[in-house]
Amino acid sequence: MEIWINPRCGKCRTALGELDGAGVEYTVRRYLEEPPTAAELERVLERLGLEPWDITRTGEQVAKDLGMKDWAREPGDRGRWIAAMAEHPLLIQRPIITADDGHAVVARTPEALKSVLP
Repeated sequence: MEIWINPRCGKCRTALGELDGAGVEYTVRRYLEEPPTAAELERVLERLGLEPWDITRTGEQVAKDLGMKDWAREPGDRGRWIAAMAEHPLLIQRPIITADDGHAVVARTPEALKSVLP
């Protein structure tokens, strides 16, 4: 299991505490320090069953600077969104947990987090 976190994020710290409490083995990826590539984002999106705009933090200043709220959200636009997240990892919603069984979640709610716990 791997969890992508920003250590300053309260939801990330909560998720780490829940994983520790459940005795789950996991690897931490500080995605702001070790940004995912576009290919990694593609794989995670496939596992999540989501589109890139579903996991983009459009309220971030960089998103505002890029005008992302006005970007099209069509299949042909996926690459543009993914490239922006790869270049500016702050845009990636967190925490993202990829479980060993192939399941992945954006663990922002207790229900999503529980779905990856044993």
